[in-house]
Amino acid sequence: MFKRDEAVKPGVPTDGPRAEAPRSSGSDMVNIGTIGTIGKSVVIKGELSASEDLTIEGTVEGKIELRQNVLTIGANGKIKASVFAKAVIVQGEVHGNITATEKVDIRDAGSFDGDLASPRVAIADGAHFRGSIDMQGASKPADAKPGDAAKAAADAAKPAAALPAPAPGAPVAPAAGSIPR
Repeated sequence: MFKRDEAVKPGVPTDGPRAEAPRSSGSDMVNIGTIGTIGKSVVIKGELSASEDLTIEGTVEGKIELRQNVLTIGANGKIKASVFAKAVIVQGEVHGNITATEKVDIRDAGSFDGDLASPRVAIADGAHFRGSIDMQGASKPADAKPGDAAKAAADAAKPAAALPAPAPGAPVAPAAGSIPR
């Protein structure tokens, strides 16, 4: 019942559950992608481009292009550059302009001085932001035609047509939101 004949093998822990690494064949593995890192002691002056996600903990001055990838400026990162990326996460300092095709996220310890252009922008409580935001595409319908925006802007600029004045002595309806006496 208790299997007293089996001796405990040395080197094999007997207390607690054992964790085994999951096994999978090569065809089951998911490619997570590559993330490059620029360490905090690295200083780059000039143009930086990559075709993978990138985390910057160092200093970069100039131009950064990751048009199809995510750029993360780490807590130690200091950027003085024009940035073009799919998405940008700011945890450090950025001085310059950012253009993102998907999203810009300025975290609570992040600092940004410049102009943003992105359809989605998130600024956390405690983050520093000074500049302007252009959320192009945020209100653009998918089936809008190129001339529709110009026509809508022109229509909005026209004054509303005035209503004819009521005849003298005719009862007047109260304005919306007013309290009748």
